[in-house]
Amino acid sequence: MIEGFRGLAQKSQGQRKSSMIALKGGVGLRGPVTYSSCFLVLSRGSEGILKRGKEMDFLILFLIYVALSLSCMVVAIKFSRQCQECFARISHRMTQMIGPVIPRWLQVAVQMALHRLIHQRNSFFLALHLVLEVAVYGEYSWEVFPYCLELGFTFSILLLPYILMLGKMYFFYLCCTSDPGIISLTNHKRLLKVYAYDGILYQRACICSTCKLVKPARSKHCRVCNRCVHRFDHHCVWVNNCIGALNIRYFLLYLVILLGMAAAVGTVTVSFLVHVALMSNLPQAMYVNNDGEHVPVGILFIVQKLFLTFPRILFMLGFTLLSFFLLAGYTTFHLFLVMTNRTSNEWYKKNKYRCHGDNSCPDRPRWGHLYHKGFITNMKEIICPVTSQKIFR
Repeated sequence: MIEGFRGLAQKSQGQRKSSMIALKGGVGLRGPVTYSSCFLVLSRGSEGILKRGKEMDFLILFLIYVALSLSCMVVAIKFSRQCQECFARISHRMTQMIGPVIPRWLQVAVQMALHRLIHQRNSFFLALHLVLEVAVYGEYSWEVFPYCLELGFTFSILLLPYILMLGKMYFFYLCCTSDPGIISLTNHKRLLKVYAYDGILYQRACICSTCKLVKPARSKHCRVCNRCVHRFDHHCVWVNNCIGALNIRYFLLYLVILLGMAAAVGTVTVSFLVHVALMSNLPQAMYVNNDGEHVPVGILFIVQKLFLTFPRILFMLGFTLLSFFLLAGYTTFHLFLVMTNRTSNEWYKKNKYRCHGDNSCPDRPRWGHLYHKGFITNMKEIICPVTSQKIFR
């Protein structure tokens, strides 16, 4: 396997050296072909051409790409059941505005597609997740990996993203296929005794209108999966499954490993770019401004030069860093919920059911809800899900 990677690296190295030789011959450089000479070619070739007013065109394009990617990812994450009412209002207003100029058949087709995407289980986001992952790892394997091998990076460090990917795929499979805690006639009576009703979010004798069963405390009917789930957290479109009492531990490990994947790919890529920039002496480079003066380059100039030289790597790095920060916030949020024994469903509804009276609220522990039993007990409940009357009486 190692020899195969080295053979791929040598092949890629020969292709890169051929292109560098062509660049080198075009400007009359002499000496061995290295990354430094490649960047020196770029610097000398653009020194008399680059102007202050145009030097950031490609960087602006990259920033626009970053902004659009961030917006799309935020919308995808917020595209949950809690936001569907707001989305429905916006969609209704847009339909009223542009409805008269759009054919009726097209409106019906769009509404059916959105209903299928939002209100029914489908594999769209599942496929999108895999496509994005293949794109990132494809670029990492095609360019970053052989470049880093050529520069002498440790082989085990370069293999770390692949090792994490294998672990992620295992827990991703478990999240997609495992039972989240579906409430059925066989386990209904047992689950009724697991958690106490707090009298605020969860009321006694509340019957699910679809399943025709009394809802156990902390359960919820998922309209997407059309089933009641024990200790319901949320419906995750990225795994096309509900997250509940029985698979929340798999989901947390999936998030942590996915975060580690983004961190590993991003760290290796940033290290490669920094290494190349230092080898090329870019921090000490000069450029010619509009007045014909030689001015030291700044960090934006260096980013632009790297973007022009390795555009695909920079695009991949931008997406990876955005994913890392979003995943870091999302993972931290879920770890906080675990430590306080809350679910996403309970967190989002806390303001709606906030208790204002002193006598109407049951006695609650410090964290403000009935189910917090201490960090250790809360963690044990995630690792070993409560499916019978063991802790809460």
